[in-house]
Amino acid sequence: MDFTLKIWRQENAKAKGRFETYNITGISADCSFLEMLDILNQQLIDKIEKPICFDHDCREGICGACSLYINGHPHGPDTGVTTCQLHMRKFKDGDTIIIEPWRAKPFPVIKDLVVDRSAFDQIIEAGGFVSVNTGGVPDANAIPVPRVDAETAMDAAACIGCGACVATCKNASAMLFVAAKVSQFALLPQGKIEAKERAINMVAKMDELGFGNCTNTGACEAECPKNISISHIARLNREYLTANIS
Repeated sequence: MDFTLKIWRQENAKAKGRFETYNITGISADCSFLEMLDILNQQLIDKIEKPICFDHDCREGICGACSLYINGHPHGPDTGVTTCQLHMRKFKDGDTIIIEPWRAKPFPVIKDLVVDRSAFDQIIEAGGFVSVNTGGVPDANAIPVPRVDAETAMDAAACIGCGACVATCKNASAMLFVAAKVSQFALLPQGKIEAKERAINMVAKMDELGFGNCTNTGACEAECPKNISISHIARLNREYLTANIS
């Protein structure tokens, strides 16, 4: 398969970026998107040209590092997958593919396709944890949790913090990310003790960092590689309201 790649190149956060065009040929349909970029980079290195910087780590859909905006979609045209799980068979031979970094003020470009997503780390530091000493691992039946609550909390905990929700939101809102991190604790007994501080502090940090407001377009849920439901945003709103009136 042959492709024309229009890739965003930018030296750093302050430099002026631009699209550069590359042609790549002989790519297998079973090749992953990141493997295709690896092949392109090797070709650039062989020609003594600067390779394209892009973020990656596990390449198993777990870490969320492979944050690329591809043809107008975070992680590309496939659904429920990260960029590292996207395969070239999702494109047509001869396609032009536009590859950009996340576009959000709280995610400044570091270089080329790599952005600084440490804003998410700061939100987690503000309250996305349980600091109460719970001791050793209790027996599974010692703290009864309804199955529906346990499964919903696990669904929320599946969020990998990739930032696709922010990248696709017209407001660059981080509500789905924050909601998932609050919701995974809000449904469990261990998370009840610090529930008030958690909701207030994480939302305050999100606002401080410059993320936009949620206007319920649902784009975040549609583009989330882990299919996190926007129902968690409703739970976050309830937790935040309860914390402010109690």
